[in-house]
Amino acid sequence: MSVPIGASLLPLATLIAACAAAPAPSAPVPPAPAVLAPMSEAAFTEELTERTFRYFWDTTDTKRCLAPDRWPSNPFSSIAATGFALTAYGIGAERGYVTREAAAERTRDCLRFYWTAPQGPAVTGMTGHKGFFYHFLNNEDGTRRGKTELSTVDTSLLLGGVLFAQSYYDRETPVETEIRDLAEKIYRRVDWTFVQRENSSIPSANSGGRKAIAMGWYPERGEGGDFGTHDWVGYNEGMLVYILALGSPTHPVGTDAWEEGWAADLEKDWGSYYGQEHLQFEPLFGHQYSHVWVDFRGIRDAFMRGKGIDYFENSRRATLAQRAYGADNPNKWVGYSADIWGWTASDGPGYSKGRYSVNGTPRDFNGYMARGVSAIRVVDDGTIVPTAAGGSIPFAPEVTIPALMTMRTTFGPRLYTRYGFKDAINPSFTFTDFGSKSGEVDPVHGWVARDYIGIDQGPILAMMENHRSGLVWKVMRRNRHIVRGLKRIGFTGGWLDQAQPAKGE
Repeated sequence: MSVPIGASLLPLATLIAACAAAPAPSAPVPPAPAVLAPMSEAAFTEELTERTFRYFWDTTDTKRCLAPDRWPSNPFSSIAATGFALTAYGIGAERGYVTREAAAERTRDCLRFYWTAPQGPAVTGMTGHKGFFYHFLNNEDGTRRGKTELSTVDTSLLLGGVLFAQSYYDRETPVETEIRDLAEKIYRRVDWTFVQRENSSIPSANSGGRKAIAMGWYPERGEGGDFGTHDWVGYNEGMLVYILALGSPTHPVGTDAWEEGWAADLEKDWGSYYGQEHLQFEPLFGHQYSHVWVDFRGIRDAFMRGKGIDYFENSRRATLAQRAYGADNPNKWVGYSADIWGWTASDGPGYSKGRYSVNGTPRDFNGYMARGVSAIRVVDDGTIVPTAAGGSIPFAPEVTIPALMTMRTTFGPRLYTRYGFKDAINPSFTFTDFGSKSGEVDPVHGWVARDYIGIDQGPILAMMENHRSGLVWKVMRRNRHIVRGLKRIGFTGGWLDQAQPAKGE
């Protein structure tokens, strides 16, 4: 019995029955038209780190610090990708790819831009409002792209990089002193109370009007703008949003935002999938993004204390469940195995609902979307995403690094090239008459993405470094704002119990 694909919710009994069915053998992938020589794990991890670092160093505009949302197409900049770029600069300095001085100067210039960029309620010509930033920015001047939202989570990912810079550049030089000052001003300016649901006249579709934090704000929707219909509620990448919102020394939200918002209904997300009991969220980015900058090992909030694990272990279990799904390959996609797996948000071949068949079964193929697998939902169209394994490296290095190495040797330079891994590959999609705009289709080897995507490159680099040296986690454990936010939420244990409060707190 195969697991149905697509974005619709599936009955739990159906999923359990599917998981219990005898594993279907994985269809082999023909060798790529070009091959890459085998490497040792040590050589591979170093090469992948440097190549992915070079993505951010080479492609991020230095005049306005606009990291591309994707490359080489580069239609606009992503503030979340910029947060990863700021983190990448410190990693590159630490690894000796660039000098610390060069990394510091570029970081200083970046923070100068985001501190001085225009903020206000106008529909156009602004970079942000109330300290938040718009999700996408125009490459030409760094102002709002189209009608993109003022994004709370993408601002948080940017702030992850900003606060990393604040704690990493700790020397008493003029440049590093200015970095720390700018980072503090950028963070203090954010008014987290502005984005609480109680300030919106339109009820939320997923939080029942509680004091949760809204996902976005749109200045052109009604008088005074509108917060849309969705909040950060339930297990997802929004954990970092709340840590920063509660950690603010100037405009914090209360603990009710966490208790009545994000964490109120966590129990509904708890379940078992392929033998792994954990909080579920099918795309792996939800298990990864907050962990880039926060070391959750050994620290727990009330919910995790009740479960006897921490969020790091939870992400490990989610990673292992995905690998088991890949090994099982219930939908008989081409190429899936215990060493080729991984699903998260990514590009795909394009929207071709039911037009093609694979292994005798009509298939749905999609463009950019949040792919993933869990007992709650399966969204899988045969597209394999390297950052799914790459962003989970510290959780389960024994399975994630071999997966990346196998992808490199199996798919060769079609997938692994100048800046590391292209965004995704779909060995099942061999239909050359389709004319995919997002990538290239080979009649034997399938589809491969045209672009790298910044928010998928970032977790590969940062989490590889956290596995290798713990750098980002070590730096962020010193950041008083992260410590404050975690403690206000109620996290205890491990390194957090030893963290010293900032002066005056």
